[in-house]
Amino acid sequence: MERITRQKSTGKRSIAVWLLLMAYCFYAPFLSAQNPAKSNLNIVFIGNSITHGAGLKDFKTMAPPVFAVDFLKQQAQTGEVNFSNQGISGFTTVDFSPGTRSFNQVEQAARGFENTNAQLVFSIDLGTNDSAVKGPNGAPVSPENYYQNLKAIADQLLLDFPKCKIILHRPLWYSPNTYNRSQYLAEGLKRLQSYFPEIHSLVKSYAKTNPKQVFLGDKKGFNQFKKRHEQLMQHENGQQGIFYLHPNEQGAQKLGVLWGKAIAKVVEK
Repeated sequence: MERITRQKSTGKRSIAVWLLLMAYCFYAPFLSAQNPAKSNLNIVFIGNSITHGAGLKDFKTMAPPVFAVDFLKQQAQTGEVNFSNQGISGFTTVDFSPGTRSFNQVEQAARGFENTNAQLVFSIDLGTNDSAVKGPNGAPVSPENYYQNLKAIADQLLLDFPKCKIILHRPLWYSPNTYNRSQYLAEGLKRLQSYFPEIHSLVKSYAKTNPKQVFLGDKKGFNQFKKRHEQLMQHENGQQGIFYLHPNEQGAQKLGVLWGKAIAKVVEK
């Protein structure tokens, strides 16, 4: 009788274990879908004085890349985020051409991340200085040359980092009287906007040659900063009066969130 009782008990346990295994197999896909693996990110921000955080009290804590990373860290799908701010004041697409010192520093920063299993992202915001009438290196850069310069940068990054993702943001608006050491003015602002179709065209081209690697980033910042420039941008004294070119602290946070949203959207793909 005792042996029969034990056999029944063992049989019940076996059935219970079997039922648990079946339940796990059934629900596991749903649990995985509800709790997707988090993406670890290594981000290199490439840009000019706007990316660098020029004019802010402490660019190390107030520059747009800082706020972009803060935004990303708050997202459920994002894990560890490390970044390097390679924004350099006054720089153009010419200054970041492959083989230059600044481009080599970008690549050195990309190779310097400790978490080598994280997704590598290059966030690029260039064009403000390219559009100037005179002053910055290579300015004025024609729309055609702007396209070729951006393509040269992206081509080399894709060659050296085959698994990377590249995000191209539209440059920000600046006031048509912008004139500090460099001359921008209405002519420069018009040229700046002529770069937008070139960015879109380049992204479409890479969609065919390098699918899911080169993306259009933020495209809302231009209009938002144009409408709210007195609240979001520094009031700077120039050769034609007060002009608006660089984000203030509030603007840097705004721009950083816009970049962060663009990066988060790309990483999800």
